[in-house]
Formats: sequence, structure tokens, C-alpha cells
Amino acid sequence: MIDQDSPNYSFHTIVVGAGIAGMALAVRQALRGRRVLVLEAANTPGGKMKSFQQNGYRFDTGPSLFTLPSLVTDLYELAGLPASNFSFIKKDVSCRYFWPDGTEFTAWTDRNAFIAEACNTFSTNENEVRSYLERSSRIYETTAPLFLERSLHVRSTYSLPNILRAFKGLKHLNFRGTLHQRNVKCFKDPKLIQLFDRYATYNGSDPYRCPSMLQVIPHLEHSIGTYLPQGGMIQIAESLYKLALNAGVHFEFNTKAEKIIVERNRVVGIRTKSEEFRADVVASNMDIVPTYRNLLQGERQPKRTLAQERSSSALIFYWGIRRKFPCFDLHNILFSSDYNNEFREIFSEKTIPLDPTIYINITSKDIPTDAPAGGENWFVMINAPGNSGQNWKELKKIAKEKILAKILLHTGIDITPYIETEEILDPIGIERTTSSFGGALYGASSNNTFAAFLRHPNFSSRIEGLYFCGGSVHPGGGIPLCLQSARITDELIASRFVT
Repeated sequence: MIDQDSPNYSFHTIVVGAGIAGMALAVRQALRGRRVLVLEAANTPGGKMKSFQQNGYRFDTGPSLFTLPSLVTDLYELAGLPASNFSFIKKDVSCRYFWPDGTEFTAWTDRNAFIAEACNTFSTNENEVRSYLERSSRIYETTAPLFLERSLHVRSTYSLPNILRAFKGLKHLNFRGTLHQRNVKCFKDPKLIQLFDRYATYNGSDPYRCPSMLQVIPHLEHSIGTYLPQGGMIQIAESLYKLALNAGVHFEFNTKAEKIIVERNRVVGIRTKSEEFRADVVASNMDIVPTYRNLLQGERQPKRTLAQERSSSALIFYWGIRRKFPCFDLHNILFSSDYNNEFREIFSEKTIPLDPTIYINITSKDIPTDAPAGGENWFVMINAPGNSGQNWKELKKIAKEKILAKILLHTGIDITPYIETEEILDPIGIERTTSSFGGALYGASSNNTFAAFLRHPNFSSRIEGLYFCGGSVHPGGGIPLCLQSARITDELIASRFVT
């Protein structure tokens, strides 16, 4: 604990939550010369990004897809350290896809290889696929300066030359319709449409309702690439933690923030169960809903924001498999036969799908020490609704049966006798361990044309010194956007508070 009489008891910035956005913000603030404290209710850093070992198998528990590694290495360079201190591999294959009729597809990260494979597998041609991917790149290059790199909620953003160019570019991209409608216009093959519809799930959304702007996501995989940190995804969290310690950030674990103290519309600190910490800036890396409902009771609540539809959650099985499966790679998708119905069941009926799409992540494919010799560590996930009182004990039992049956269909192998170890994470567990409201993985969903503008800003317009970062606020969920959120929030703080 911190000695209340010590000079370190008063801080410039207090960050609530040691998720990756919170730690990245702490690093940036400390490198500006600010005294930074991070309060974390758990006993380790990382937020959703955790790891555990069982019977010789190692599992990453949270995010499993890594793109834009420069957002991590930039922090090393900012700290004056070699970017090579954070090591990772680039994947040749972004994902292996499987359909119920036996169709298989290898999605190469190289654009030309992807196009050639698509033409050999689906009813399409090179011009269709290339045009789609090129448009994805144009969307990224046009929208990133506005939607991903700056706050949408400060007037000065809209006077910058590159932002004005972005607005002009938007006029030529035609974002009318949903992602699915865009994909149907671009392709005739239902399997290829389903493949590109899947990118809506990267931020927990429904491709039949989310805006066509999400066509931007394939650019990350097929123009920039997918990666895996040496040592697994947990290395991202551990690297940020080490950077923060090196920059002088102080961490208090097992310390739950109970109230953000506000006096005369100005932040003055944080109250925990046993202490008060003073600061002129408080930045919450918690989900925006519990931040307001738990830490800002008595303050005016942004009802419209808090009432937004939440993103999907997940049901995850961590299986140690005493057998190798050459047909699988690091990332694998076993598609459902009725994608539209799957999302209707998740978002409208609030239940697990009758025929779920299954995602299997196997890091031991690239990190042999993650599993015993002859075995593989399987992270098996299906999209699920957030927790609203469902019978998760029964749903987990049903889901496991469906997953095992689908794996048998595709591999011809009943994996049940090969499962040596098992842990299960459901939406209740996600909510309990990460304070994500309802267990939503990405905060609000993007099932709205104006979703990007409806996310909560990275600052409070009513309370001086109150800021927000992480997946539930602008610019959104997922590792790259959380790291961008930290940078945006840091710059907003720096523009107002001088150390």
C-alpha cells in the first residue's frame, strides 16, 4: 500500500483498470513526466488479456487475433527502448475456413495468394476479389485519420487538413446499407459472402445490421498482416506492464475503485474501500456502463449511451487435446449453415445458436511449448449473447454437444476422449472478472449506421479532469482500437493539463 504521508500519495493521473488501454495510457502519461497510479481490482494486469496453465497446456484467455503490432512497438520507441524488445512472428495464413458441405479455404495474408486461392475455391474472379480488397484499403486510408486516430468529439479535429481530406474521400465511398448488403453486391458465391460477413464479429456486431464501413477490417489482415507475439498474446499485456513500471507508473492490485470523487464539477481523486488517492485527472479503463453506474453515482448519467445495444459476448472452452490435427492452423473457423439465423438468435432471441459458427485458436501450432508433445491447446469459442439471466449451465452443456458434433463432422474424429483438461468461460464469468457489462466483449455493438459517432467520448464534457479509454468508448473494441484509444486520451489530457 502507499504511505499516505509520502509525496507519492498525490498523483497527476489515476487510471482505473489495468487493461491494455489503461496500461498504454499510463505509459504515455508517465513519459510526459506525470505521476501515474493504476488501480486494478484483479491481482494481475491485462484486463481480458490473461493466461493460465493446466496439465502442461498454456492458454491465453482473452483476445486471440493480433494486428497492427506497430501500435505496441511505437510505445517502446516512445520510451526510448528498442522496438525489437517486443518480438512477434508474422503469419502466412490468417485463417483456415471450413463449411458444412466439406469446402475448405486457406486465407493467406498475402493479397495475391488470397485472391488466387479464392478464385480456385469460390465462384468468383480476380477482379471481384481484388476490387473488394482495394476498396477495403481505401476505406482504411480515408477513415483512419478521422475515426481511429482522433477524437470525434472535439471541434479542433474537424479543422485539420487531413480530416477535411477524409470527409471529401467519404463522399466517394458510398457507405449506404449493411455489411452483408455490400458483400451481396460484390459477390455471388454465398460462401465468400459469409467469409466477408464474418468481419462484423471482430467488434461483436451483426453483419446483417452493422454498417458497410466495416468492410475496412479485411485490410488489416490482407494488406498489413496477422501476427502472434513470441510467448503468446499474454506478452502484449506483460510488455505494457513492464513498460509502465520502467516509466515509473505505480500499480495497486487487488484494489477496487469505489468512487470517482467529484467536487464542483471537477475530479479530485478516487476512493477505494480503505483509502483516498488525489489527482487532477482520472481516466477510467473500465466499461463505460459500470463506470457511470458504480463509480459516478449521483452524477448525471448519459442515458442514451448506457442504453445502447451491447456487443456479443462469448462462450469459450479451453481444451487440452492429446492429439494433433494437421488440418488446423493458428486461427480456424467452422461456419454455420445459416448465418442470418445465427445472428438473429444471438441478438434478438438472446440465446446460443442452434448451429453456431465455431472459432478454434491453437497457439501451440506456432509455440510448441504451449502444449505437451503430441498435444494441442485449443481455445474454442462461439459467439453468444450477453448475460441477461439465461440458464448458462444448460446452455454450456448444449453448446459443448454442438461443438463436439461439428468438429466430428469436419475431422471425422470424436475428440471427447482426447480432452485432457477443460476450463469454461461464459458471459457471467467475463462480466465478473472484467467488469464488462453483461459480458459484452466490445462495449456497444456497431449495429447502427452511426455507431462510430454514438460511442462515448474519451472525455467528460461536464466533469473537468474525467477521461475514458478502452474498448467501450471511442474508437471501439479490439487490441488496435484500445491502443488507439489510449493515444487519443493521452493527447486530450496533454492538451488540457500541463505537468
